[in-house]
Order: sequence, then structure tokens, then C-alpha cells
Amino acid sequence: MVYRMKTTVEIPDPLLEAAKETARREKTTLRALLVEGLTLVLARRKKRSRFRLRDASVDGRGLEPGIREGDWSAIRDLIYEGRGS
Repeated sequence: MVYRMKTTVEIPDPLLEAAKETARREKTTLRALLVEGLTLVLARRKKRSRFRLRDASVDGRGLEPGIREGDWSAIRDLIYEGRGS
């Protein structure tokens, strides 16, 4: 069984006039155009997948021996070790 609900929607006058003209030209109803439009928009939005950040974590054992958490100068030195002066 299909249930129908009446509701009031405010839309800009130019959009309403364009929709009425399209309904007249296509020999359909304004209601049919609204249902078709909402159906298309909802289907399109449903197809969009939510962004998911892939898990790029590393299964390590934490900091290297001798490195304190937040000791950025020591971390920087290790990164650039053997690369230049």
C-alpha cells in the first residue's frame, strides 16, 4: 500500500513557473515533476559514498631506542642522517 502525505513547500516563483510550463509542455502534472525530481536527487545522493580515510598506520614498536617523545631535534637528525652535511 502506498501512503501519500500532503505538505507545503516554498520554492522561488521563477522555479515554480518554469516547472508549471514544463508540466504543461510535457502533458504531466506539477506533482509528477516534483516526485521525479526528488527521486532523482535522492538516488544521486545515495550513490555517493562517504569518504573514508584508509588506515595507513604502521605496526611498529614505538619510538627508536634513545629517542624521547617530542625530541624533534633528535628525530630530525635521524631522518637526515647520512644525507648531506
